[in-house]
Amino acid sequence: MPVLTRYLEYDTKGNSEIIDITDDVIRSVSGSGINNGIVTVFAAGSTVAVTTLEYESGLIHDLQQALERIAPKDIEYKHNERWHDGNGHSHVRASLLGQSESFPLIDGSMLLGTWQQVIFIDLDNRARSRKLVVQIVGE
Repeated sequence: MPVLTRYLEYDTKGNSEIIDITDDVIRSVSGSGINNGIVTVFAAGSTVAVTTLEYESGLIHDLQQALERIAPKDIEYKHNERWHDGNGHSHVRASLLGQSESFPLIDGSMLLGTWQQVIFIDLDNRARSRKLVVQIVGE
């Protein structure tokens, strides 16, 4: 069973910046020669997340506000006491969302709902350069 690995790189602003990576992932899959299988998108890091969302300004704002309510920036985190980097909330948010998503690949097309986009969220409290892995497994 063939496995193809590709990489996507982004310079981010941090602070829960949400980036629509759908087209980049689809481009990674197209031309792979794999028609049926699984596409996994993985972000290496403990302050990042990959998920899906209807990528529109209202919902982007709503998700960012929900993250702030669930894991606020301005409360005490033991992580901050140990490392003094102020990003304890970033780690908690990333743990709740997760660093990967997998999608069926059917007849050469990645299966997504009509209003479903793949998003990458940099939850850290500073700008970073990030590398994501797109892995296609199938036949």
